[in-house]
Amino acid sequence: MLLSVITTCGNLLVIISVLYFQQLHTPTNYLIVSLAVADLFVGIIVFPFSMAFSYSSCLYYEDLFCKVRGFCDITLSTTSIMHLCCISIDRYYAVCQPLTYRTKINHCVVVNMIVVSWGVSVLLAISITIAGLNNDKCVERCFIDVLIFNNIGPIFSFYLPVIIMLCIYLKIFLVAQKQARSIQNTTCQSKKSGATVSKNERKASKTLAIVLGVFLLFWTPYFLCTSVLPFSNDPVPVSVIETLAWLALSNSMLNPFIYAFFYSWFRSAFRMIISGKIFTGDYTNSKLS
Repeated sequence: MLLSVITTCGNLLVIISVLYFQQLHTPTNYLIVSLAVADLFVGIIVFPFSMAFSYSSCLYYEDLFCKVRGFCDITLSTTSIMHLCCISIDRYYAVCQPLTYRTKINHCVVVNMIVVSWGVSVLLAISITIAGLNNDKCVERCFIDVLIFNNIGPIFSFYLPVIIMLCIYLKIFLVAQKQARSIQNTTCQSKKSGATVSKNERKASKTLAIVLGVFLLFWTPYFLCTSVLPFSNDPVPVSVIETLAWLALSNSMLNPFIYAFFYSWFRSAFRMIISGKIFTGDYTNSKLS
């Protein structure tokens, strides 16, 4: 319940901030809002379903309850991962191609990213759910359906986006270091400028490490476990799978902190919302520091 409340409230803050404050109406923030909507539904829908599953182990309403829970779980979790991948692409153009960033990443491109992220996630969830239904009806294990359910699904919903994100963030990190060295070589070689460059490098390294580290830490154990299930003779206890699933879903709670709290203007917006200041006047055009 605590995870559900924190996830819901945190992502609501992100959504309200971007929709209310004019300064935050940017293509990048629309991606963050769509990500927050997906994570919001994780807190509202997936967490309650998961709590009910943990108590009942799908002993009741198996044909309906478990399939609905699985469909929502796959759709929203995959959507969240797809949005993280889109945000990494946005960051790539912002850091590596700053001169063409505004032409490459505009409102139309962002809308297409959002539509593709949600559309691919729904189609993938439908395919995996149908494969799971067919697998339940088989007297013997259906190889194709098991392959889709346990291997092909995770490849497209996790492993492929992770590889893309790792490659993009590695490129961003290398370009950022190159830019820092270039600035250091072309400006006055004072201690102050050197300290500033060094500080910027450390900050960029720390941010990328947190983004990638938290994402991989929360999601990798669950997908590795589900991927090796078909090849294991010893069944994995349900409690272990559920624990890993809860760990993975908890990433939706942290996304607002990772992708919003790092920006000072979001922090200012959150303070104004939490304090109730936006209800006492019109602050839509306020300058957020």
